Amino acid sequence: MTTPWDPAATGVLRLPSGRLVRGRALRRPLPPGPPPTFALYLLGRRPPAVPWEHRWLRWPDFRLPSDRAATADALQEAWARAGDERVEIACGGGKGRTGTALACLAVLDGVPNDQAVAYVRQHYARQAVETPWQRRFVLRFR
Repeated sequence: MTTPWDPAATGVLRLPSGRLVRGRALRRPLPPGPPPTFALYLLGRRPPAVPWEHRWLRWPDFRLPSDRAATADALQEAWARAGDERVEIACGGGKGRTGTALACLAVLDGVPNDQAVAYVRQHYARQAVETPWQRRFVLRFR
C-alpha cells in the first residue's frame, strides 16, 4: 500500500468514499510531493515518458475520448487503484478532459450522474468540464 495524496494539496479531489485523486495540467511542472503510482493521461498525442505506471487515452482537447470502451475501462481501473494508491489524472490544461474524467470517477464512487459535474466543480475546479458534450458524456457514463 502506498501513502495517499495529501488531501489538502492543490488539485487533489476527495471522492465521497474518501478516495483521493490528483488532477493536474501537464503544461505545468510536476507539483511538489510524491509522484503518482498510476496516472491516466488524456491527450490527443502520446505523452512524454514518465517513470511511473500510466495509461494514455487518446482524447483531443475540447473533445471526447476516441475509444469510449477503453476510457470506461481505464477510469474503472483508476477508481479502483485510488483506494490505496496515488492516482493522477491529467490533460494539457487540467480542466476540461481532466474534470470530465474526475466527474466520471465521482459517478463510479456513487455520485449521481446529474450531480457529478457540480461535485467536481465544487471540490476540484470551478472551470472543470468545459463543453456541453463533456457534460453529456458524464450524464451518460457507466
